[in-house]
Amino acid sequence: MTPLATRLQGIAPTIFTEMSALAVRTGSVNLGQGFPDQDGPPEVIAAAVHALEHGANQYAPGPGRPELRQAIARHQRRHYGLELDPDRQVVVTTGCTEAIAAALLGLVNPGDEVMVLEPYYDSYVAVIQMAGGVRRPVTLRAPEFRLDLVGLRAAVTPRTRFVLLNSPHNPTGTVLSREELQAVADVAVEHDLVVITDEVYEHLTFDGTEHVPIATLPGMFDRTLTLSSAGKSYSFTGWKVGWATGPPELVGAVLAAKQWLTFTSGSPLQPAVALALDEEQEFPLVLARDLQERRDLLVDGLRAAGLAAYVPQGTYFATASVHDLGWPDGLAFCRALPERAGVVAIPTQVFYDDQTDPEGGRDLVRFAFCKTREVIEDGAARLARADLSA
Repeated sequence: MTPLATRLQGIAPTIFTEMSALAVRTGSVNLGQGFPDQDGPPEVIAAAVHALEHGANQYAPGPGRPELRQAIARHQRRHYGLELDPDRQVVVTTGCTEAIAAALLGLVNPGDEVMVLEPYYDSYVAVIQMAGGVRRPVTLRAPEFRLDLVGLRAAVTPRTRFVLLNSPHNPTGTVLSREELQAVADVAVEHDLVVITDEVYEHLTFDGTEHVPIATLPGMFDRTLTLSSAGKSYSFTGWKVGWATGPPELVGAVLAAKQWLTFTSGSPLQPAVALALDEEQEFPLVLARDLQERRDLLVDGLRAAGLAAYVPQGTYFATASVHDLGWPDGLAFCRALPERAGVVAIPTQVFYDDQTDPEGGRDLVRFAFCKTREVIEDGAARLARADLSA
């Protein structure tokens, strides 16, 4: 007899728990989990402290504090030309993770198929299953990790209702081009699909790569639910302040589910995030330039250690292949790496449906470069000194 509900059976514990525990046990450099080593703007922290000290410590309104919803609407207008009613088309969530969960639980019916880019953020798998949905993966394959337009169309069946998009894409670092997004839009319009798009890395793109929200393409705003957060753009991942924006009926579905999850959260953090969006607009731009330098530092270090590393267009992460080192897969490599080199990374294969497919991500490993230069240099030096062959 198992106490675990059927809706959760078969969902493995998140890989981040295992790898973070390995890092602590072995004293390894943790290049696995994607949180930065440095905090965001001190002015934003001061705003949160002020809110804490001046009474913002009780429940916020369920949809979020008005000043934050208004700031989010201004952000979408300023960056993308999207006009939103902050009272009907914006809802604040406990990070983008809750936004994803509330969107899927609020919209997906049992048996509905959800097209999702593979490899995928692991919460997608869990929540689609909890909602009773069915995954229809569209795989981004190495070395380019571009959208397979033929595979995209082939994934659609009469039961397909949603596209769960992620760009800039975790873990590959791909930023979908305007042409790729238009292909998704064409499929969505043709088959009357709703697009749920996770854009938490929207401001963290490199080498002049443009992030284009799919909601800005012709005919897409009314069928697109856009999700994001302050955590990545402002280096406050622990604050867990996110949001969903879009047409009222889609945002309303998020709120309908969210009210039974957290109802509300982070009341004193919400005015601070509003200040960040309105008054610290340069911070994400500076952060992106700095991350690009740290990306190059990490990729060079991985290659010097004998790993076949790919250069990402955005996010916190660089992917490398361990195929030439003789390992059977990335999971075996990552489990051995802390003892071999004193470094922790994440096996990308756990983000695929078929973890044995040699044409999928079986040999891929994800490293984070949202760490200080000193940490990245230390990790690269440890890798270079170690024998990484199987």
